[in-house]
Amino acid sequence: MILGALVALGVDRERLTRELKKLKIADFELIFTDVDRSGISATHLEVKVPHEHVQRHLHHIESIIGNSGLAETVKQRSIKIFTRLAEAEAKIHGIDVQKVHFHEVGAMDAIIDVVGSCIAFEIIGIERFVCSKIHVGSGFVEMAHGKFPVPPPAVAELLNGVPIYSTEIVGELITPTGAAIISTVCDSYGVLPEMSLEQTSYGAGTRTYERFPNVLRVMVGEEEDFDARMHRDEDTGDFCIEQGTTNHEQLTLIETNIDDLSPQILGFVMERSFELGALDCWFTPIQMKKNRPATMISILCEGVKKDIFTRLLYTETTTIGVRVTPIERECLDRGIISISSKYGDIDVKVARLDGKAVNAMPEYDQVKLAALEHDVPFREVRDAVLAELDKVGNLSKA
Repeated sequence: MILGALVALGVDRERLTRELKKLKIADFELIFTDVDRSGISATHLEVKVPHEHVQRHLHHIESIIGNSGLAETVKQRSIKIFTRLAEAEAKIHGIDVQKVHFHEVGAMDAIIDVVGSCIAFEIIGIERFVCSKIHVGSGFVEMAHGKFPVPPPAVAELLNGVPIYSTEIVGELITPTGAAIISTVCDSYGVLPEMSLEQTSYGAGTRTYERFPNVLRVMVGEEEDFDARMHRDEDTGDFCIEQGTTNHEQLTLIETNIDDLSPQILGFVMERSFELGALDCWFTPIQMKKNRPATMISILCEGVKKDIFTRLLYTETTTIGVRVTPIERECLDRGIISISSKYGDIDVKVARLDGKAVNAMPEYDQVKLAALEHDVPFREVRDAVLAELDKVGNLSKA
């Protein structure tokens, strides 16, 4: 329903499919249909995938997403959603998060739902997510472990702290996948913010009810107090940048010193850190006691993921202790725009300060794939995209 509503907003279906194919998964088909739900025209999505006999763990899904050619922001948000799902299941079953078997939510169509939604969020350029109170439905639902009341345990855990309600409508109106997406991206619930409404769309559920529209409504607009906005001037075609500011966020820095570990394992630790959703990971050469050359491992992450990364260091390295420091990070306001070049459409991240662009860089993974596909040097693709960016956006003078 989420992805159907996003496509109804105008996300190009062919571009969405092209991006999803970067997951390098089994063949799939997205079938979008315009349907009527109690008098409302909505877009219904059916995901067709080969039948699987696979029970995936979190690290399997992280590997599929992490090894894809998707933009890093899409990877991080997708993995964050699946990690939240795994943490909810782990708490319910009383097991380690890495031992969770994804049943319904681990199916290939759920991977497409989650990653596809994250791709669409990037295409549209959504900067903030707000959700109404959530109608969860009523009655009972059949699951892999038996018959459970609505909302089922995973949904209830995912919506902890979120305002929910139920009516006489019987059935499960929000699934674990939907609950994970919403509870991961949204920062407030219940009250519709003041905004200039630009678009409204509807994604349809499969079930139909009498006198009840089984649809998800998505409303997109611009808040009056939003920070910087990037838009194309209707007269000149240039990208115009409004007043921007810096963003502050509270993060956690985890560090440890290692003097007896193989460089191969160090490389693996860095790869796993990014797959698990680290915001950054780096190594610093240092000198330890007894004049031993050593390496300091630093992992920057969101506070809620501290236990995931401390466990990674304890299980994959020889450390017996880590340093955990709460820090505040300041970063420039930034956004992503898509630029058409002779090597294809490439996303470009633009950072701005006081309304002026101070840095613009094409997404590495997309430039890499384009360079390999056209058999040209990496820098040739990058420079071509930047030249087109400057031509259509005049960002060098912004």
